[in-house]
Amino acid sequence: MTDSKYFTTTKKGEIFELKAELNSDKKEKKKEAVKKVIASMTVGKDVSALFPDVVNCMQTDNLELKKLVYLYLMNYAKSQPDMAIMAVNTFVKDCEDPNPLIRALAVRTMGCIRVDKITEYLCEPLRKCLKDEDPYVRKTAAVCVAKLHDINAQLVEDQGFLDTLKDLISDSNPMVVANAVAALSEIAESHPSSNLLDLNPQSINKLLTALNECTEWGQIFILDCLANYMPKDDREAQSICERVTPRLSHANSAVVLSAVKVLMKFMEMLSKDLDYYGTLLKKLAPPLVTLLSAEPELQYVALRNINLIVQKRPEILKHEMKVFFVKYNDPIYVKLEKLDIMIRLASQANIAQVLAELKEYATEVDVDFVRKAVRAIGRCAIKVEQSAERCVSTLLDLIQTKVNYVVQEAIVVIKDIFRKYPNKYESVIATLCENLDSLDEPEARAAMIWIVGEYAERIDNADELLESFLEGFHDESTQVQLQLLTAIVKLFLKKPTETQELVQQVLSLATQDSDNPDLRDRGYIYWRLLSTDPVAAKEVVLAEKPLISEETDLIEPTLLDELICYIGTLASVYHKPPSAFVEGGRGVVHKSLPPRTASSESAESPETAPTGAPPGEQPDVIPAQGDLLGDLLNLDLGPPVSGPPLATSSVQMGAVDLLGGGLDSLIGGTNFVAPPTAAVPANLGAPIGSGLSDLFDLTSGVGTLSGSYVAPKAVWLPAMKAKGLEISGTFTRQVGSISMDLQLTNKALQVMTDFAIQFNRNSFGLAPAAPLQVHAPLSPNQTVEISLPLSTVGSVMKMEPLNNLQVAVKNNIDVFYFSTLYPLHILFVEDGKMDRQMFLATWKDIPNENEAQFQIRDCPLNAEAASSKLQSSNIFTVAKRNVEGQDMLYQSLKLTNGIWVLAELRIQPGNPSCTAWPSRHCPSWVLLAVLVGGGLWRGFGGGNFRLPVFGCCMSPSLLVPVVQDLELSLKCRAPEVSQHVYQAYETILKN
Repeated sequence: MTDSKYFTTTKKGEIFELKAELNSDKKEKKKEAVKKVIASMTVGKDVSALFPDVVNCMQTDNLELKKLVYLYLMNYAKSQPDMAIMAVNTFVKDCEDPNPLIRALAVRTMGCIRVDKITEYLCEPLRKCLKDEDPYVRKTAAVCVAKLHDINAQLVEDQGFLDTLKDLISDSNPMVVANAVAALSEIAESHPSSNLLDLNPQSINKLLTALNECTEWGQIFILDCLANYMPKDDREAQSICERVTPRLSHANSAVVLSAVKVLMKFMEMLSKDLDYYGTLLKKLAPPLVTLLSAEPELQYVALRNINLIVQKRPEILKHEMKVFFVKYNDPIYVKLEKLDIMIRLASQANIAQVLAELKEYATEVDVDFVRKAVRAIGRCAIKVEQSAERCVSTLLDLIQTKVNYVVQEAIVVIKDIFRKYPNKYESVIATLCENLDSLDEPEARAAMIWIVGEYAERIDNADELLESFLEGFHDESTQVQLQLLTAIVKLFLKKPTETQELVQQVLSLATQDSDNPDLRDRGYIYWRLLSTDPVAAKEVVLAEKPLISEETDLIEPTLLDELICYIGTLASVYHKPPSAFVEGGRGVVHKSLPPRTASSESAESPETAPTGAPPGEQPDVIPAQGDLLGDLLNLDLGPPVSGPPLATSSVQMGAVDLLGGGLDSLIGGTNFVAPPTAAVPANLGAPIGSGLSDLFDLTSGVGTLSGSYVAPKAVWLPAMKAKGLEISGTFTRQVGSISMDLQLTNKALQVMTDFAIQFNRNSFGLAPAAPLQVHAPLSPNQTVEISLPLSTVGSVMKMEPLNNLQVAVKNNIDVFYFSTLYPLHILFVEDGKMDRQMFLATWKDIPNENEAQFQIRDCPLNAEAASSKLQSSNIFTVAKRNVEGQDMLYQSLKLTNGIWVLAELRIQPGNPSCTAWPSRHCPSWVLLAVLVGGGLWRGFGGGNFRLPVFGCCMSPSLLVPVVQDLELSLKCRAPEVSQHVYQAYETILKN
């Protein structure tokens, strides 16, 4: 009989019986009892009362019994920590057992027992096992180090286990190497700042050697580690690719995807002119195709990864269209993914084949799939211009089928085709109007209304058609109501004499009878435009519309590059970076593809360039307004980890020795040189003490927290425009977190409650990271200050100007709208410092036409002070040199969306860095400052100063800083950012 008998018992009150059996002298009986205990534990019964009796069974030579006891210990040690210590001696003893299986079992179990009291006893046995002669024990001990590090990281570092792990990378056994790499990678993920995996060409060579001999999971660990390595040049990248390529033929799909990830990453460094580059593209296609012959779940994972690969390098699978044709027995999730990839691979060469297939899909029985297929036909028309006529013809054929949901989807996509090719296919409008009565879905009704409004002059009965929609105006969805309002206004502007009553009716419905703020606002705007300036109304409402993009659903380029680095992981399935779904962000490292080397700068070939774009054209880093990127970066909107609270008044003036010459070091002898200190944020508050500290900036860098410059609060929403609610605010960045510091003042006569805030889509995805918390009702004449944490994971849309932020604030009275400009330096991230080689390569790589020149006038800082002040706002100096008497600072910064900006700042040397201020022009506050004490006299130096008598001036002139002009050159792949970066420079340096 098998061990299943232990799980079938329903006997109660057996703890006492088991206790007796565990203490039996007979080994077989004892073993049976332990099996019963494990079975009870497995089905959820509490057998923790037997802990001491089970522990007594550890003293045995029977390997099976020892495994069972260890299993019990791992489960109950946490609830019985004091009892678990009883087992320590046996663990230590087992770690020296002649049998390597028992040694490995003991060290593995000790690592799984997450009890602090035991960890200190684990160190010695673990140290011995890490250097054990048997590779099985060593590989087990390597994983145990990672587990111990998770329990007590400091202990692992103090005991030197990390160094031992690094030594194991050079081990002769490939499985030990793989486990050492896995353990170090695990530890490195929880401590991103530590450079544990210090990879170099020698260690990479050892990993590649081990790659051929270890198990499939060991190969995955090593390949993932290789993907984090940055080759020094394209030759090394090619060498690694050649040795990784054989893994593409592995039977395990995880190994294949890990190998694809390494190759996709290192291909960035290879020149497209190389023969090897073309060979590698051909080698990548077959393994990806093979993945699609697996079971549906694996197919789906493979398809999600292929979707990313096709967006990055469509040339890999451009000849493999047929493998993505849908099979009758594919699950719906596989069908939809295949359909998406088919559209991405569609080109002029294969469009006939694709359209025939899509038309076939549109007659399927699965409604969701049919809808997607019809939309796919429309997307093909927009993507491949030569096929547009054939696509429209296919859509008309589908409309003739009179299948309701097919007709509605066809009308939605025809609207997009009209937008893409205006004045080309309007002959089909009559056919569309015939199906007006069958439309019952909001999107289809809105699309049809748009078509009627847009081409009202070509439709004889346009007013009758729109009036038919107007009859049930209040029952329509918001989408349809908004479209109907706009369409009737368009109709009125084209046929004013015939539709005056109709437009008055819809404006009345939208403004007086509707509760929807969007509809009401649009109605008022149209009403005022029409009543004040019909010509302006015509220019606004009937303005020429921008052509829609052929690929509105492409992943944003910087995000795509990051996702390529996560091929074969959950991130590649979700199409979101790990920070979007890993709770708390622990262990999340932002990755990016290596920069192209000088030898790989050749332009994209026509067939690899995205359809519709000229060869070699760089994609826009910030999507254009109207590109509906949707929720690409839908991060968890939990509040960011807050830094330590900022003390507003704890810094005392005692930190500076006013009378003991302490200012000598700040003022710097005879020449006044601004100290290279970080700018003190405005919101830190002034230190207690004399107001003179502000004049001379005595506290700069002394006892205060450094951070980026914070502008004073400005009134964003005056009370007269918000029914008594006045909103002032500013933006701050502290310890990597962005905040909107708001001041809400109630100038109305009623209490305000139920506050909420929402941002419109904006250029950098700024969004509230937490609700607007106003903890108590806001009484009349009361003011409350709130710091609202912000994230950069909202929807993205290019604004004009780029740093424009449109905000809606709601309370119990109404919803109020305002817009403000945020300073770009709040988006400068803390890891924006490039190394010199990368800086040089990137500077050369960015086209010269992307370079912008600016001048910063009247700056009082020398090179050191400017560099320090800029660094406090995350603008980092990469290198400095002096050329023909000018100080040149080479600087880098990175925005939250991954855009790098490189800068060259030219500064005239500040020598002398002061100028004379005649005593007769000396302001009174300077004279008052002189009375503070002799330390100031010595600080200025240079003359025989005497203490002034009341009303007297100093005999020598006072010295003040010289102002000078700075020249700033900026290079960036998104040149529209440069102007705003320049403004950030000017703001930081002058405040």
